[in-house]
Amino acid sequence: MADKFLESKIKDGKVTLFVKAGCPYSRNALEMLKQYNFAPGRLQVFDINESRDARDYFQATVPRVFIGRHCLGGLPELENVRCRLPTMLQRIGALR
Repeated sequence: MADKFLESKIKDGKVTLFVKAGCPYSRNALEMLKQYNFAPGRLQVFDINESRDARDYFQATVPRVFIGRHCLGGLPELENVRCRLPTMLQRIGALR
């Protein structure tokens, strides 16, 4: 069931961020991504507290960043690709 939930949320051409409300790592990941000029609907943010399937799937491993259908990882991995991130986002068509 959790796999179907995940598959229904991640999409080609979009950045999908799974967060947990109140988590400072989730907040920092979202703030980093908000610095980019995303095309409408190309940045999706889901709070795992709103879905039991998401909580079961991710447990405590949030944030989780998907670029297209590729799982980049969490905040440390997002920070590690900061200099390459604009190119990655352009490549999937997520930016204006």
